[in-house]
Amino acid sequence: MRPTTGSRDDDADTPAVVPEAGPAPDPRHHVADPRARLRAAGLRVTAPRQAVLGVLGESPHSTAEAVASAVRARLGSVSTQAVYDVLAACVDAGLVRRIEPAGSAARYETRTGDNHHHVVCRSCGATADVDCVVDERPCLTPSDASGFVVDEAEVVFWGTCPTCTAAGVGNRESRRAVRGAVAVLHESHHHV
Repeated sequence: MRPTTGSRDDDADTPAVVPEAGPAPDPRHHVADPRARLRAAGLRVTAPRQAVLGVLGESPHSTAEAVASAVRARLGSVSTQAVYDVLAACVDAGLVRRIEPAGSAARYETRTGDNHHHVVCRSCGATADVDCVVDERPCLTPSDASGFVVDEAEVVFWGTCPTCTAAGVGNRESRRAVRGAVAVLHESHHHV
């Protein structure tokens, strides 16, 4: 996506972002009208915000670094900090969801407002949506909510993606090594 004209940062003069040709986006993540979504959320319409929503609509579960790279490819010079700021504003406004699989960089998606989960490849980190699990305790009712009123469940399934399976990556030994590295990373992250 690229701006059609100008580069001003205010609502009235911010150009619409024109989609580039490519594969059809996943309709669960696609943002048909980023300008309208931003306005409805009470956010100013800017080219970087439109570009971030466009990138995430086309490439859900992207890291901030991947989003920043794709936004720069569309708009030119945009700082990584500006992209982090846009992501934070969009998360706060409910336009973007931040997910944090253990041992992985935070990932972002535009599919919000439902209780879907994720499956993550232990070998390459590929992430995909899993619709809410039905008739299973983790998704419906915890055995003991400790007095909390539960309104959402977040479940991460771990495995090996089809690409890594076909390549022979993801055997038991490599999965154990990844699990060990994730545990060490998780432990060091929480005890710093």
